[in-house]
Amino acid sequence: MPDPAARDAAEEASVLSHPAVAPDATGAYGPHPDQVVDFYAPRDGRTSAPFVVALHGGVWRTPYDRHHLTPFTDFLARRGFAVANVEYRRGSGLPRQGGAAPVAGRWPETLDDIATVMDALPELAAAHLPQADPRRIVLTGHSAGGHLALWAAARHVLPAGSAWRLPAPPELRGVVALAPIAHFGRAAELDICRGGVTEFLGGTEQFEARAPFADPAVLLPTGIATTVVQGREDSVVPVAVSEAYVTAAAAAGETVGFTLLEGVGHFPLIDPAADACAVVAEEIAQLAW
Repeated sequence: MPDPAARDAAEEASVLSHPAVAPDATGAYGPHPDQVVDFYAPRDGRTSAPFVVALHGGVWRTPYDRHHLTPFTDFLARRGFAVANVEYRRGSGLPRQGGAAPVAGRWPETLDDIATVMDALPELAAAHLPQADPRRIVLTGHSAGGHLALWAAARHVLPAGSAWRLPAPPELRGVVALAPIAHFGRAAELDICRGGVTEFLGGTEQFEARAPFADPAVLLPTGIATTVVQGREDSVVPVAVSEAYVTAAAAAGETVGFTLLEGVGHFPLIDPAADACAVVAEEIAQLAW
């Protein structure tokens, strides 16, 4: 059996080996340098295409930005999709005192940005990506970006009084969440990403108060078609996290699709050189078309 750490390193090296792909256009949804969206037109020249909104991962931490996702977004554009690659504010590039990793996320800025960009995307796409069909939007995201995609689709079930709450479900065809940090309680138990979930919520003292506003596993049911794609060999965000989310959805009366890929770790889901990436594109197509 391959060493998990060696496999993870090889898979990460593969996904990061692809050169970044420049967008066809970029639009801003706020004044901060991270409040931008890169747009990729469908490469087959079609004038109306399903609109995939992609949210990158990286534990909500500053060192990881949207550029590592551009080969994946280009891959989707070459499959006939119009694609938006969203940037958002993340945590500090420096660790907290006594910490070993950069801080995971900003509260509330990270979620402010996702809510703001989702509300602004129809207008931004009309200006920068007219090929995008706003009636056929599919959200996708990898790892922490998978969390953000699930959260964005659940804003209408946020607790009353939340500034992020929508009065009605967002107009989405669905969500394809890739190895998402989808169940905060299970993720914290497993200490995934070196305490990333607890840091994202602002520390242990804030966990219980803030989790109801951010944890996809408690924002159920959404009524939005949702599929989770997960590698069985993922040791970065283990399969147990996705399983806990799917179980929570079932308990809430909602069926979530669950595609479990054998022999696959965390990064092949967004690696155009991996077979798993083609599976992801097909899952998106199932919702989009």
